Amino acid sequence: MSLLVDVVRLDPEVPLPSYARAGDAGCDLVTTVDVDVAPGERVLLPTGIAVALPEGYAAFVHPRSGLAVRHGVGLVNAPGTIDAGYRGEIKVILVNHDLHETVSLKRLDRVAQLVVQRVEQVVWRETEALPESERGDGGHGSTGGFGGQ
Repeated sequence: MSLLVDVVRLDPEVPLPSYARAGDAGCDLVTTVDVDVAPGERVLLPTGIAVALPEGYAAFVHPRSGLAVRHGVGLVNAPGTIDAGYRGEIKVILVNHDLHETVSLKRLDRVAQLVVQRVEQVVWRETEALPESERGDGGHGSTGGFGGQ
């Protein structure tokens, strides 16, 4: 099943978001500018598109794993949230985590992925206590996960 989402190209040369392979969760987003990102620097990159998500959906901007592993590039607020009511240009807050190398990005380079998901609106109900669960209030690291424990 496919979801129809309206998109406006704010830059006529920008490709529409697209999936690299059938079954992929994220669509590629590109930047519309050339930029050098110094070690530790963060930049706000325009993508040249705006979308109109239907009510009950949101889009989440995720980092690209190739940029992360090859260049230490991530997103400051990963995932970034695009609400259904937002109609402005989608922008990506990119950070260079590499300690030594500047990352050079060129116009139309793929810089992030956009994942569209159904989201629920919650009605919060205050209560005096929460129901018991197997995990309880065990937090950070309470389920193990590495050999040092």
